[in-house]
Amino acid sequence: MSKLLDLAREVLTIEAEGIAALIKKLDAGFLKALDLIYRAKGRVIVTGVGKSGIVGRKLVATFNSTGTPALFLHPVEAMHGDLGMVSPDDVVLALSNSGETKELTILLPSLKRLETPVIAFTGRLQSTLARHSQVAIDTGVPREACPLGLAPTASTTAMLAMGDALAVALLTKRGFKATDFRRFHPGGTLGERLSLAISEVMLTGERIPLSRPEHPLEEAIQEMDQKKLGASLVVDRQGVLKGIITDGDLRRALKKWGNILEKRAKEVMTPNPRAVGPGARASQALELMEHHAITVLPVVDEARRVLGIVHLHDLLGRGEFKFTG
Repeated sequence: MSKLLDLAREVLTIEAEGIAALIKKLDAGFLKALDLIYRAKGRVIVTGVGKSGIVGRKLVATFNSTGTPALFLHPVEAMHGDLGMVSPDDVVLALSNSGETKELTILLPSLKRLETPVIAFTGRLQSTLARHSQVAIDTGVPREACPLGLAPTASTTAMLAMGDALAVALLTKRGFKATDFRRFHPGGTLGERLSLAISEVMLTGERIPLSRPEHPLEEAIQEMDQKKLGASLVVDRQGVLKGIITDGDLRRALKKWGNILEKRAKEVMTPNPRAVGPGARASQALELMEHHAITVLPVVDEARRVLGIVHLHDLLGRGEFKFTG
């Protein structure tokens, strides 16, 4: 029994030493990463695989609850369509101890074409990920706590700690107050967060992807690509909601017709989509999205004129909350 306690103490010591070693590694690169995120008009897109991915999901929750909009993007899903959520206004935070994770490195050319800056957390500053990132922060540790040196232990703890340091520095730089924390923190005050009116969180104006029923489908696809929400609302001349075109609608249309670029928006759209009013609560919108397995929800007035649009990822951040009921 004493041997096991000694082993547990050694594990904690190794992990504590790993975090302490990061202090000397903090340099201008950390400040550059901080500035990139602070100045970004979009979100922090955190990505990683395996244990690093689990750390990434925790950092997303921390960023979101301290005033920095973030979401988790799995690298594999990114290569199968979810990369459409990323824009030049965003900042990607890529986590990989080796810096050679194939699922991550394969994304780098696409991120470069999108002109989306990349911040790397890695234990190898000469790695592929580090060399192709705008900022590479060294999160390497002298050794893992695993006796076999195989299971990520101290390295993931160090990565998590560095992410927390970045989030807290951002919190301070933004002048984030206790009242802001109570509003956005996902634990303890979930009811307060979900009581927000949709009008407080919806996207409005030029950020709403809009198409006309009679216009070529190609224009709707361009609108979807530009607005990065995976959908376009179809409205008439008065702005009344007539339908919605989603990625799923496009896939079904391709399967049905093959060549769809000659089609009109009204031929492909889902008519009379579900929507909410501006006074609806975030909790109501979330329950509606979960029940019908949708990620985009139009916000309309009593005459069904479009006022805004809500996307699940922008509302809460992927993986941050679970639906009730």
